[in-house]
Amino acid sequence: MFYPEELVEEVRTRNDIVDVISSYVKLQKRGSTYFGLCPFHNEKTPSFSVTPSKQMYYCFGCGAGGNVITFLMEYENYTFPEALAYLAERAGIELPKQEESAEARKQADLRARILEVNREAGRYFYYQMKGVSGQRAYDYLRGRGLTDDTIRKFGLGYSNPYRDDLYQYLKKKGYSDSLLKETGLVKIEERGCHDRFWNRVMFPIMDVNGKIIGFGGRVMGEGEPKYLNSPETKAFDKSRNLYGLNYARTARKPYMLICEGYMDVISMQQAGFANAVASLGTAFTSGQASLLRRYTEQVILTYDSDGAGIKAALRAIPILKEAGLSAKVLSLKPYKDPDEFIKNLGAEAFEERIESAQNGFLFETDVLYRQYDMEDPEQKTAFHNAVAKKLLQFSEKLERDNYTEAVARQYHIGYENLKSLVNTMGGKVGLAAERPSGMRRTEEKKERTDGVRQSQRILLTWLIEDERVYGAVKGIIGPEDFTEVLYQKVAAMVFEGLQSGHLEPAGILSHFINDEEEYKEVAALFNTSLSELTKEEREKAFSETVKRVKRHSLEEKSRNVTEIAALQELIKEQANLNQLHISLN
Repeated sequence: MFYPEELVEEVRTRNDIVDVISSYVKLQKRGSTYFGLCPFHNEKTPSFSVTPSKQMYYCFGCGAGGNVITFLMEYENYTFPEALAYLAERAGIELPKQEESAEARKQADLRARILEVNREAGRYFYYQMKGVSGQRAYDYLRGRGLTDDTIRKFGLGYSNPYRDDLYQYLKKKGYSDSLLKETGLVKIEERGCHDRFWNRVMFPIMDVNGKIIGFGGRVMGEGEPKYLNSPETKAFDKSRNLYGLNYARTARKPYMLICEGYMDVISMQQAGFANAVASLGTAFTSGQASLLRRYTEQVILTYDSDGAGIKAALRAIPILKEAGLSAKVLSLKPYKDPDEFIKNLGAEAFEERIESAQNGFLFETDVLYRQYDMEDPEQKTAFHNAVAKKLLQFSEKLERDNYTEAVARQYHIGYENLKSLVNTMGGKVGLAAERPSGMRRTEEKKERTDGVRQSQRILLTWLIEDERVYGAVKGIIGPEDFTEVLYQKVAAMVFEGLQSGHLEPAGILSHFINDEEEYKEVAALFNTSLSELTKEEREKAFSETVKRVKRHSLEEKSRNVTEIAALQELIKEQANLNQLHISLN
């Protein structure tokens, strides 16, 4: 949905960021800024800041940052229109109705109706388990160690052994056959109508906002399949949802635990591991990895310790890496699954296993190692070649060397021998050969570039924090002197705002809301921190920062100048820069 920029800004400015965030995070004022414990990662010392003058939040621990709109998007997992609608209602602003095609309205209405039926079915299954017919299901769950509070929290229920029980109930509620068929709860056929689930313990599947999008059912007694899930519907896409994520997303842990089944998630969350989730009866998908990426950067796989669990882990690791997530694998031996492990050894022992979880790549090489007979020279050589080839997946030399060293140590291979083998194979597939002196030059250039970037970041932060800065640099520095493309774009907006007397950092941030990477970087730009400086130190640092930014800008311009007169002018500017007195006073 598209909303005019003026309207978005009105909604944002009518919702004070401190007021909104205070309803989620306990904030304490220090000077002109508020601080609290970050809601996006686990911490004991407050590093989450909310600055009224900027109308922005920023965490110096995990880097999360943004304005009042993106706070709701990150914390509540709202889409942009959902966050805007919430804030508009809070401020008493009426948003214009968006024009939708007849087909789009029809699909949205169908999804809403499916969710309504699912909610009704969830209540019905929960009620049935409380009755006489559901005693067996209740005893099963209690026998698995679940408390009444946990059963209630996850909305667990029971589908009666009568094959049209739910159908008859929903028909009495006034729902049509065509709608019930769309929910996947009922099969409508010429020979009659019957429920998809019967004589099963029922597990409502919820999206991140707690809405029931489908169900899973475990058969009571004999019967196949043992577990049965809802089919894909307009409300339920197995590949883009995870069981338990509605609770796990609020756990604020630095990692997520991925299990295989519903009972693993429930028992782990009951034992205190609130960050446990599971895929929905299918192999782990890229859509699920992208979903996890919103909430964490690290995943620990807690799949069953049998062959199927190992295969599932091997499939998931590259998918997680492709999504930019770090993967580790937890060992459950001598037990089969997390539920069994926790029941036998307890939560504390499970926490220890989490801390010692194996690096994903080293888990892969360990599985590879077991495929070879290391007593056979030919097999041993084949393993060395295989693992060397595998190490080539790391394009960065430092990372590749670190893993080469770890593998060499793990399998008692000479480090230099393995490194040489990796380089030889790399040459065959086009990996650049090592050039130490060239690498040093590259690293030195990178350090210098990083220094210039940091100076540009500091100057942008100062421009929006200290009203004296603009007057001091006006006529010396302009947006064109910020050589990073993104920084230059931001600087142009900052200078425009300063010139007009209406600088809104949080408003500038809104321009980048559709690009997650750029958005995070701009948020960081406006919150670059310096150590505490005396007045004299700050004055000197300011002068040096401005000169460094300008000097680099002039150097960049001189590389592209071909006319002698223009080049002479740039050289003159560079000479004058050294004599220039730049002061905040």
